[in-house]
Amino acid sequence: QVQLVESGGGLVQAGGSLRLSCAASGLTFSTYAMGWFRQTPEKERSFVAAISWDALITYYSDSVKGRFTISRDNAKNTVYLQMNSLKPEDTAVYFCASHPGYAPKMDIIPPSHWGQGTQVTVST
Repeated sequence: QVQLVESGGGLVQAGGSLRLSCAASGLTFSTYAMGWFRQTPEKERSFVAAISWDALITYYSDSVKGRFTISRDNAKNTVYLQMNSLKPEDTAVYFCASHPGYAPKMDIIPPSHWGQGTQVTVST
């Protein structure tokens, strides 16, 4: 079955950086769009970023545009989220997600699979 396993979360000071990774198995990774979402106890899960099969198309939520970068390595079946200039409001559980479309609008179209999440905490 499809498994998405996130790693790389942790505690970082405001202004710092973290890189999240998501290792995928059980799917033909190079034919899936991949995305990142986040959720806090107070809010619903929200879209962060997504990337097409071939990495030619990426898009971001307005709140992270210019600070976060999504990328993928199809040879390693892994998608990454580089997070720079982190703010306390970026604190959340971050989830990896997949979708079999080329570049679906994951902020509108629900992903097909989810990871278990990794905690990111940004301190002041």
